[in-house]
Amino acid sequence: MANNEETSTTLKRSWFQELKGEFKKITWLNKASLAKQSVVVIIVTIILGALIAVLDYLIKYGLSFIVG
Repeated sequence: MANNEETSTTLKRSWFQELKGEFKKITWLNKASLAKQSVVVIIVTIILGALIAVLDYLIKYGLSFIVG
């Protein structure tokens, strides 16, 4: 039993050390890049939302024309 507890503690410590090492590898964006990329994501989201709304309207119109 004692060996299992030591192994578990060692694994937890090793896991946290590896996690800390992985976080050190992360390269974070600066504010300017983050702002530019956020604007692009918002614009693309708006464009795709509008495209989906137009397609939805056209399909709705087409079905109402076919059905009656």
